[in-house]
Amino acid sequence: MERVIRIGTRESQLAVWQATLVQDLLKENGYSAELVYIKSEGDIDLVTPLYEMGVQGVFTRSLDLALLNDRIDIAVHSMKDVPTQLPKGIIQSAVLKRASYRDILVRREALGTKHKEENTEQNPTDLSLTPYALPLVIATSSIRRKAQWLHRYPHHTIENLRGNVNTRLRKVEESNWHGAIFAAAGLERINLRPANSIDLDWMLPAPAQGAIMVVSRNGDTFSFDACQHFNDKDTALCTKIERDFLRVLLGGCSTPISALAEVKDNAIYFRGNVVATDGSAKAEVEQIISFEDAENGGALAAQSLLEQGGQAIIESINNAK
Repeated sequence: MERVIRIGTRESQLAVWQATLVQDLLKENGYSAELVYIKSEGDIDLVTPLYEMGVQGVFTRSLDLALLNDRIDIAVHSMKDVPTQLPKGIIQSAVLKRASYRDILVRREALGTKHKEENTEQNPTDLSLTPYALPLVIATSSIRRKAQWLHRYPHHTIENLRGNVNTRLRKVEESNWHGAIFAAAGLERINLRPANSIDLDWMLPAPAQGAIMVVSRNGDTFSFDACQHFNDKDTALCTKIERDFLRVLLGGCSTPISALAEVKDNAIYFRGNVVATDGSAKAEVEQIISFEDAENGGALAAQSLLEQGGQAIIESINNAK
């Protein structure tokens, strides 16, 4: 009897889209697969800001337990949600080719007709027409996005926004906020990105943002080998560097650390930063890493950042907890 690979996924539209993509890739390579739906803590508590929940793996832990308990064979995660240290008994089996790594600003007016009576020609909330000089209100649950936004716009106010992408879009439309920050990949994958949302080219992403990771049980060579058919080596390498950078800095959901590695011209271009939670200080690093040095590239970049002011910022964040 042919083995059917059981794919664990959260129940949100985006999570199911990602798991279905993996299911299709498995089928293209001759494997049978089915989806198994698992609730996560991050889906149950939609009120507490992520940076106040105080745990890593809030979106992955339930799937990890299902995997270790043999309820599923593989789990599909947004890679930025995965702790840098995988649980004992679980291994990385594939990293899919990365989609957009960017953060975007979705303006409230872009989401429906509720506020269409406002004159956008003179409306200060039309962020595509203003230098953001006014005291705007922007929503996000990400401490990283909050810190970078306040560093650039210290006179703005940040409100908490939780839930899956559909829930967050609805909350923005029903709110009095001027806009909210989303990951471009999440909205684009399920065709929900508003046409006039704004790319935040200046904002560095979370490590591994835009990438999808598949994990399996250690020792399950059948599932591991099946996933290796669609492992993208460049994405796997770049996200490893970003996650090594994060790991050395001991960062998680409660620490505003950003990183991006890109393969360009036969080398790896890396940028990383850490920002004080109130936006008052920032330390950053930029390096060109050769493929020969890639194994330790993220760790070395983190050490460089610590020596260039990052240590003081991280200590101030930790002391405030």
